Amino acid sequence: MVIVMKRFSMKDENFICEHCHKDVTKLNYSARDHCPFCLYSKHVDIFPGDRKNTCQGLLKPIGIEKFKNTYKIIYQCTKCHAYHKNVMANDDNMDLIITLSSHPVEHI
Repeated sequence: MVIVMKRFSMKDENFICEHCHKDVTKLNYSARDHCPFCLYSKHVDIFPGDRKNTCQGLLKPIGIEKFKNTYKIIYQCTKCHAYHKNVMANDDNMDLIITLSSHPVEHI
């Protein structure tokens, strides 16, 4: 018998961004995983929504990549330097998305 573990836990929560200090509200259609104002995130998950990563560093947005019918924001952790990707949200700061898209990132 094979037991399949669920690797995604929906965590759509309000929070205060640790980078720009703005109040960030829930996304209400998916899990909110980054600040829509400055696009920073936090290195809190091993698997989406589990909150089990002990790093807790800020994830700095460093680039954009095409993903299906949208884009993913490419991050690098300011503490452990790991790379991470999150799907762009509908209310993200498009000026920052455009600026990031003009800075090519080596394939990660």
